[in-house]
Amino acid sequence: MNNDATPQEKTSIQVIERMVSLLDVLARHHDPVSLKQLAQETSLHPSTAHRILNDLVATRFVDRAEAGYYQLGMRLLELGNIVKSRLDVREVALEFMRTLHRQTNQTVNLSVRQGDEIVYIDRAYSERSGMQVVRAIGGRAPLHLTSTGKLFLSVDEPRAIRAYATRTGLAGHNKNSITDLHKLERELSEVRSKGIARDNEELELGVRCMAAGIYDDSGKLIAGLSISAPADRLQEDWLTNLTETARQISLSLGHQPKENA
Repeated sequence: MNNDATPQEKTSIQVIERMVSLLDVLARHHDPVSLKQLAQETSLHPSTAHRILNDLVATRFVDRAEAGYYQLGMRLLELGNIVKSRLDVREVALEFMRTLHRQTNQTVNLSVRQGDEIVYIDRAYSERSGMQVVRAIGGRAPLHLTSTGKLFLSVDEPRAIRAYATRTGLAGHNKNSITDLHKLERELSEVRSKGIARDNEELELGVRCMAAGIYDDSGKLIAGLSISAPADRLQEDWLTNLTETARQISLSLGHQPKENA
C-alpha cells in the first residue's frame, strides 16, 4: 500500500482489497459459501466480512443464496458481458503480432472466417520480411488453400466439410493446391491432432505459411494467427513463438484452456 496515502485513502484501499478477497473466494467455490468459511479463507473478522458482504449484496455483486450463505451476483455477469462486447480481436492482437514479427522478421497475419473464405484483417511486416505481401488487408482467400482456413475447416463437422467441397469444387490455384476431398480430410485430421495448420505453397507458389488458432472466452475459434515466409526460409522453430503468441492473445480475450486430465 502507498505510504504517502492519507488515512482516508488507506481505509478506502483496504476496503477494496477486502471486497476483492471475498469475491475471489466466492469465485473459487461452485456452491454458495458460508459466512464462517468466507471469514476463514480471507482472514477477516466475521463481523467485517458480514458488513462488506451486505454492501456487495446491495449492489448485486453478491447474492445471498440463503441465510448465512453467499454466491457471486449477476452484476458481475452483466459487467463481464460489457467487457466482452468491447474486446476487439484486432486491437488485442496487434502488439502481440508486432512482437512475433520482431522475433521472426517475417510477415504475421491475422485472419477471420467469412463464409467459405478467410479475410485478412491485420498484418505486421516490414521490408526485412524478404517477401512481397500478396494480399492486402481486407483481401480474401479460399479456406482449403490457406493455413488459417484449414484451422476453421478442421473444427467443422464432416458433413459441413463435404458441403464446403461441393460448393467450392475445391478449386486450386497451382500444382500444390489440395483439390481432392479425401486428401483435404486427411490434412484436416492432422490439423486437429497437432493444433496448427500449414499452407505449403498451395495459395501462392514460393510462399509457405503456418497458423495457430485464437479462441474467445467460450472456447470458440474466432481468428487465425499465421506466419508467411518465402518457401525456403520458413523455420520450424517459429512454431513455438507462433503458438505461444496465439495463446497469449486468446488469454487476453478471456479464453481459459482446459486443463489436461
